[in-house]
Amino acid sequence: MQKLVSCKWKEILKKKLNQIRDTVDQRLLVSKDEYLSIRKQCDLLDINRSTVYYNPKGESEENLSIMQIMDKHILEEPTAGVLTMQSMLEEQGIQASYERIRRLMRLANIRPIYPRRHLTKWKNNEYVHPYLLKDLTIERSNQVWEIDITYVPMRKGFMYLTAVIDVYSRYIVGWGLSNTLDAESSLQVLKQAKVHMANQK
Repeated sequence: MQKLVSCKWKEILKKKLNQIRDTVDQRLLVSKDEYLSIRKQCDLLDINRSTVYYNPKGESEENLSIMQIMDKHILEEPTAGVLTMQSMLEEQGIQASYERIRRLMRLANIRPIYPRRHLTKWKNNEYVHPYLLKDLTIERSNQVWEIDITYVPMRKGFMYLTAVIDVYSRYIVGWGLSNTLDAESSLQVLKQAKVHMANQK
């Protein structure tokens, strides 16, 4: 009878553990216990005892130094990818393979800024607009404004700079900084520029 109860509890425990298997590191569930040995706990969790005793090694001093160098460089050159980082490190006398640099960049969450593929779908009607400035002669101020967005590197990341320029006079009629690329920030800059120019008249 006692064996049947024990088997039943084992089945219930395994069922519960399977439900959290994907969300919890099972090694954290193993601990020193006066009732269940580590061997029995590992059997119930269906894991090897070697994984419980294994102490993962941290990154070497050299790898940590490389990550710090790349982290500083990405602020100066936000578009730097793996190959650029590899060339930069070679100039400093550090030899590292492509795979190693890529792994360390991912580990340090260093991501270059570059145009992503398929931002727009060519020949899709909703993205095709006529060029309104074609054959237009720009001969006075406030006839045509242009708006552009660029990034400004900061100590921890970067900000987005939105600027509105008068094409004829090259005068900056409005600008603003934001930490996101949402449309509302750009629209706010454009609205402020319109109000500013209206007050000057």
